[in-house]
Amino acid sequence: MSGFDLDYSEATDFTTPDDGTYEAVIGGLKEDATKSGAQFMNIDMIIRNDISDQKFKGHHVFRRIFVKKDTGKYPKGMLMSLAKASGLPDKFHFESFPEDYFAKLYHRPILITVKNEESEYQGKTYQNLNVKKWEVSKFPNVAHKFKSDEINKAAANAQAGMNGQAIDISDDSLPF
Repeated sequence: MSGFDLDYSEATDFTTPDDGTYEAVIGGLKEDATKSGAQFMNIDMIIRNDISDQKFKGHHVFRRIFVKKDTGKYPKGMLMSLAKASGLPDKFHFESFPEDYFAKLYHRPILITVKNEESEYQGKTYQNLNVKKWEVSKFPNVAHKFKSDEINKAAANAQAGMNGQAIDISDDSLPF
């Protein structure tokens, strides 16, 4: 019978990132709405794991941009500042919004400054990690390893095994 031993030095920390500035990558953008129907764009930024001297690698930081009530559109200045911070050049052309805009920003590097803050809503107090600023990354060449890369590699290995081909197994793909 096989098994494995616990090694708490390898435990993942699920704490909220400390206040500070982090190199991140845009992991996703999607439109959503609150329970009351307020439409927003949800931006998922992942603290990069290819920058050796930063903490909280792999943690996700979310930022919402809400549609303006008076116009029914996203604030143009926020859309432009996000594109600028992602390193896209001035006058860059998008074929469509939100599809092409989202596609062009996907996996782009970005430097974010975050702060842990309290907020109160309907008598309840909440702890929030708020993005206070985004800027152009100091490390534009992204070598971040995405979880989806690991999932795609596992799927390719499974298909190879079913076809009688060799399966690539590395220490990184083992669960222990």
